[in-house]
Amino acid sequence: MSLTLIPDLGDLLRLNPQYNAGTMVELLRHLGIGEVLWASDGDPDHPLRDALPAARISIRDGFTLDWEWAEAEHGQLQGFLSQYPQGRERLREAAAAERDFAALVTTPMTPTRVMGVEVLEAARVYHAALRAALDEGPGTHWRERRLSELAARLTGQSGAVIAPLDDLPGLLETLPDAQLPDLTAFAPGETSRLRALADRAWQLREDDDLNALLAALERETGDAVTPGAELAAAAASIYLAVGELAAARELLERAAHALTDELPRSLAGLTLARLGQVRDAQGDRELAMRTYRAVLALNHAPAVARAAAEAGLKEPFRLNLETE
Repeated sequence: MSLTLIPDLGDLLRLNPQYNAGTMVELLRHLGIGEVLWASDGDPDHPLRDALPAARISIRDGFTLDWEWAEAEHGQLQGFLSQYPQGRERLREAAAAERDFAALVTTPMTPTRVMGVEVLEAARVYHAALRAALDEGPGTHWRERRLSELAARLTGQSGAVIAPLDDLPGLLETLPDAQLPDLTAFAPGETSRLRALADRAWQLREDDDLNALLAALERETGDAVTPGAELAAAAASIYLAVGELAAARELLERAAHALTDELPRSLAGLTLARLGQVRDAQGDRELAMRTYRAVLALNHAPAVARAAAEAGLKEPFRLNLETE
């Protein structure tokens, strides 16, 4: 029995054109995998929690435990060390290691790079530096204990495991039958490209060519992971950002009418929350409030959508456009 370890970047998947949630779907399809063992974080809004079910790849939970208490202990240790000169020096060493690793993983990633020697060695160096600075235990969020328990839960299993990138070196050392996937014949394709386009549209920058981005969104029809309704909602967000409310509302209403159970589970909440805001901005308060309530009635809505809906129910959304 063997395990194939697939590195997870969490929210950073949204920033990588060639290693995003769509890329991971394509990789799993390439490997012929229809189910993954989930050993990553418990964030319900994780991008793969949308992408994998939409691609008909099931997620098997039960391999990770609640380690919030370790985060609390880590915070207490930081508070204690910060009171003493030697402790503050150790905290600075740990912070430097975290900055170095963060600088690496926030550079553009590809499947080959994220599973390559350089990145995995950097993960080893990062955790060794934290252990040297803060000692194993609260200082490392009880990393060795957590990995040991995770390895015990994975022992005897087979298939693909979604695990945090920086856990991979430890798991490869602990699980004798674990391996990285063979990427020889794999390259990101259309699902990856569409996901990158939508991710990019949801995160606008000041120097973006909005017309080019809108044109790219309007050319596409979407797929299971990034459906047409999401592309329309993303385009609507661009129109909203520049104050073109009528165009934004038309696209959002089109997206809302296209929502089905087949779509990624977060999309309904994101679309309806933004539609409520547009209706508010146009002065259609009653309909906006009904839309916000629809968000809160969903079986699942991302935290950002629920927060927007709750805020919208308390007071009308107002569009503030920055002007020079």
